[in-house]
Amino acid sequence: MAEEIAPIVELAEWFETPPGQYALRWEQAQFDAVVADVFGYNALQVGLAELDLLRANRMPFKAYVGEVMPEPEVAARWQACTVADPHALPFESGSIDLLILPHAFECTEAPHEVLREVERVLMPEGRVVISGFNPWSLWGARNRMPGMEPWLPHAPSAQVSLARVKDWLKLLSFEVDRGRFGCYAPACRTDVWLDRWKFMESAGDRWWAVCGAVYVVSAIKRVASMRLIGPAWKRKRKAPAAASVVANHRVGDL
Repeated sequence: MAEEIAPIVELAEWFETPPGQYALRWEQAQFDAVVADVFGYNALQVGLAELDLLRANRMPFKAYVGEVMPEPEVAARWQACTVADPHALPFESGSIDLLILPHAFECTEAPHEVLREVERVLMPEGRVVISGFNPWSLWGARNRMPGMEPWLPHAPSAQVSLARVKDWLKLLSFEVDRGRFGCYAPACRTDVWLDRWKFMESAGDRWWAVCGAVYVVSAIKRVASMRLIGPAWKRKRKAPAAASVVANHRVGDL
């Protein structure tokens, strides 16, 4: 029996292919633009340690967390590496300023549980950035064609649409502030053909933006402010004001 490859490892291998490099270049540019102006102290990348998607961020502590420990030369690029299940991150609640999840939802059977854990560890006003494959793109359609070799590294059922991700974020009180599709070239396996379809980038972004093969979305954790009100019986009642006394004097009495 062939050894089963972990989804995150399969994804890392796919990023080494020409279409994977094409998608990665676009994603890297989007992550760079989003995280460059995010400030704080602690930033985490969940999965794909080989990709430094936090390189444009200036926080003092940037670490990797995932189910697979990276090779020593890769681990040396990070300030810390932690092996952990994304469903149960070993960090205190409200302790992380920035959390990025490149294709993390496609590497798990319960993506909504991963997002709940993200909400727990992020501090108020913290930011999460998520990328994924668009199931309604040309690549997604190619991946669902019966009888053909799978195009993307995950089964079609593992792909989560951007609309669904936004719904989950809103249910957890996140405010979505950025979202974008990219990579409009058809499913080509060589750099030559991908380059020939380069004109599709500008045309696709203008005419059928929601059909990009990859998406990146950013959201901020919002926490409603509270005003504590004590019980009514603890409130100190004001003493009633003294009644004014008016005396009438006749002139003869003075």
